Amino acid sequence: MAKFISITLLCIFLATSHQCLAQSRLDPDSILVGNRQQPQVFMIGTFHFAYFNFDAHKTAKDAQVDILSPQKQKELEQVVQYIARFKPTKIAIEAGANTGYLMRRYEKYLAGEHKLAKNEIEQIGFRLMERFKLDTIYGVDAAPLLNDLYNHKDSLILRPLLDSIYHDWDFQSTDTITKLYKIYYDWDDQITLQLPLLNYFKFLNSDKVLNRGFGAYLNGDFTLGKHRGADALAMHWYARNLRIYRNIQQIVTSPNDRILVIFGAGHIQILKHLFECSPEFKLIKFSEL
Repeated sequence: MAKFISITLLCIFLATSHQCLAQSRLDPDSILVGNRQQPQVFMIGTFHFAYFNFDAHKTAKDAQVDILSPQKQKELEQVVQYIARFKPTKIAIEAGANTGYLMRRYEKYLAGEHKLAKNEIEQIGFRLMERFKLDTIYGVDAAPLLNDLYNHKDSLILRPLLDSIYHDWDFQSTDTITKLYKIYYDWDDQITLQLPLLNYFKFLNSDKVLNRGFGAYLNGDFTLGKHRGADALAMHWYARNLRIYRNIQQIVTSPNDRILVIFGAGHIQILKHLFECSPEFKLIKFSEL
C-alpha cells in the first residue's frame, strides 16, 4: 500500500511539474526577460507647443493653445506632476545629438536669467531636469535614410530613382480615409483647446489614438503605385523612427535607467510598438502611472 501511495504521489508531482513548466513556456518572457531588471521607458507624445506647422496638417492661429497663458501654465504643472511619478533618470527629446545650446539655456534658467520658451522641451523637459537634478538632456532625433541616400556619393545615380519613388508624394490626397483624417485633425485641434492639458495628454497617448494616428500614414500617398508609396514611407518616416529608437538604445548605461522620452505624438505611434516588442526595455504606458 505504501509503495502504491508513493508511486501515486510521484505521478501527481511529475504531472504538476510538467503543467507548471508548460505554463511558464507559454510566456516568451520567461526566457527572454526572466528575472533580469530592464531599463524602463516612459513616453509622452505631445503637440508642438510652438506650432511650427511643418506637418501636413496646419493648425489655424485661432485653434492654437497658448501654452504661456496663466491657465495653461497651471494645467502644465499638473502634467509635470503626473510625469514626475515616473522619476526619470534620463530625458530624451526631439532634438539633434548636439544639445549644448539647450544646456546653456537650462543653466540660464536655473540662474533666473531665462524664461522657459514656448516649446515642450523647455516647458516639460527643463522643469523635470530641475526637479530631479539631472545634468544632461539627450537629443535623440535622427534624419531619415532618405537624406543619406540623397546626399550619398552616388547621388547622381540614386536621386533619379528616389525622385521616381517620391513622385506625387505631396500630402494632397483626396481619398475617403484621408478626408476623414482631415476632419479628425480639425476636431482634435478643438479638443486640444477645450480639455485640461493632462486630460488631453491622456487621450493623445492612449493606445487607440496612437494606433489610429499611425493609420493616417497607411492611405493617401501610401497607395501610390504598387509598392512605391510603401517604399517611400519606409525610407522616410519609418526609417527615421527606427533610428530614433536606436539612439535611445545607445544612451542606456544601466538596468536602473528610467528614460523619459518627449516627442511629437506622431513618433510615439511607432516607438511604442518598438519598445513593446523589445525584451530589452520595460515600457510604462502613459495611463499606467
